[in-house]
Parts: sequence; C-alpha cells; structure tokens
Amino acid sequence: MTRTALIIGGGGQIGRAAGAALRADGWRILSVQRHANASIDEGVTPIAFDRDAPGALAQAVAGGVDAVIDTVAFDAGHATQLLQIEADVGAFVVISSASVYTDARGRSLDEAQSGGFPHFPEPIGETQPTVPAGPATYSTRKVAMEQSLLQSARRPVTILRPCAIYGAGSRQPREWFFLRRILDGRREVPLAFDGQSRFHTSASRNIAELIRISLNAPATRVLNIADPEALSVLAIGAAIAADFDYALAPIPFEGPPVSGVGGSPWCVPRPFIVDMARATALGYQPVTRYENAVGEACRSAQAMSEAGMAMPAYMEAMFDYAAEDAFLRARR
Repeated sequence: MTRTALIIGGGGQIGRAAGAALRADGWRILSVQRHANASIDEGVTPIAFDRDAPGALAQAVAGGVDAVIDTVAFDAGHATQLLQIEADVGAFVVISSASVYTDARGRSLDEAQSGGFPHFPEPIGETQPTVPAGPATYSTRKVAMEQSLLQSARRPVTILRPCAIYGAGSRQPREWFFLRRILDGRREVPLAFDGQSRFHTSASRNIAELIRISLNAPATRVLNIADPEALSVLAIGAAIAADFDYALAPIPFEGPPVSGVGGSPWCVPRPFIVDMARATALGYQPVTRYENAVGEACRSAQAMSEAGMAMPAYMEAMFDYAAEDAFLRARR
C-alpha cells in the first residue's frame, strides 16, 4: 500500500530533497507551501498553504497521512499546530538545529560573538546540553519546539538537528561567499584562522536520506544529521572552485578576522562537529559528500541571484572588497 507524506515547506531545499528521496522509496508526496506555483519537482502534489491560517493544517491532513515532515517549525506555536493534528498522522519528522547545543559553561552559537566561542566536545552528541527553551533567540525557540513535541506527542516524533545546511533551493546559501567572488573574478580570498575553521555541513540530500530512514522505523528520538566529513574553510573553497574550474588563491592568516576581513559563514575558532553515531546505528549511510553536492547548490544560488533574489543580508560585510584589497596590500 502506498504511503503518503505531507511536507511542510516542500519547496525549500530540505523539502525538495525529502520529496525526491521518499518518492524513490514509493511514497506519495503532498507539498504544502505558501505558493502552490513555487518550484516543485515532478510527481509531487503542491498545496497552497498558510500554516497560521485557522484550520489550514487540519485541512491539509484531512483523511489522514502516514507522515508529516515539517522543515519550517521554528517555535512552540508550530509544535502546538503539529500536536493538534496528530490523530491524523502516523509519524512526524521535524527539523530543528544543531545551534541548540551549549558547552559546559552554558555558551552556545547564539553568544559566539559577544561571549566567546563555546568549547564543545568533538564530536557533539545528542545528549549534549541545550539552551533553555524560550522566545529569546532562534535556538531557544527551536528548543521550545523540540521539548513541546518530545514531551507531549502521542505519535512517534523524530527531531533532526542539522548544521550548516546547503542544497538546491536554499534561500540563505552560505556558498555565496565563494561563489560571488568567482562570479566577480576575484582570485585572492583572505581566510582567518589559517582557513582551518571546521563547521560541520549538512547536505539537504543527506538530511532527506535520514528522514527516509527515520520514517521506515518511526520512534520518538533526537538525531544529529551532517555530512560524513567536516571540511575546513579552505577545503570548502577548493571544492566550489573546482566545480567551476576556477583558480582561487586563498590567503590564510593566523587569528580571527581583521575588521571583518577573513571571515566566512563557516569561520569558527574551534571546531563545531556533530556525532553521527545514533543515525548510523539506525542504518543511515550518507548519500553524498560536500565536494559532490555543492555544485548543485551553487548553481541554484547563481540562478536565484540572476533572477533577482536577494542574497543573505548578514553576508554583505563579507564582500567589502576595498577592505580586503587594503588588507592584502599591507601584507605584501
């Protein structure tokens, strides 16, 4: 009998990858999103949807579905919405974030700029403490969502904690840091911490595979999800440049960014790497590696840019080419 999955946020990078993985496994896919005419893959049924409209989610699952995958659950309110429909759902998979983890002093990525970067174990397991639940930050809201589902759901709920997500359809592509430089004809790229920062990445296709594995053995649990390797910033730049057959010339230097120069979306003074042992024990195996998957993500970002979509605002300070040039001249 064909199983049916409803994907909330089905037009985004995780939703599209999850739909493809589940279709290949024989699932029927319903993709709910704000605009039914948004990018949808063949074989997926799109449904225009505003999750905050009264009764919208109940209507979407009317008649029952075998699974709901929520790629855009951000707070306790979204958890409440899912709990209200659980009688019509076989199992849930909900995307959280590895940003919820704290170190022994209670520091998290939320305070990395002002309070010093946290000292995490390497790798970080799912039993690592998290930030408190609450409305204060992205991470505390994610924890509130997690706790509400884990404590109250009567259906199996798998919480996935990815790291730096990338894939086709991303609206916040970190890869734009290197890609824009390639498109602008820049060669030299200053990189702080000798370019050795390692912030674990999570391919949308690997996330999708763990979603598939989780739904084949539903249970209530928390799982990290990340790529098989946590590449350095130097290696990330090399992978992107290789895909475009472009000769980047990284300029690594010791220490943190200098007035913003040398920073990147993966720039951290100490590694941020998650443990994949729990997922592996379920039978999960990665379906791709960064160097194999990043080209698709970059071409998606390039197409979005050419179509006029704004790239991440937080990254604008990383494209101060005049400051970079002055920095490089001072080093010569």
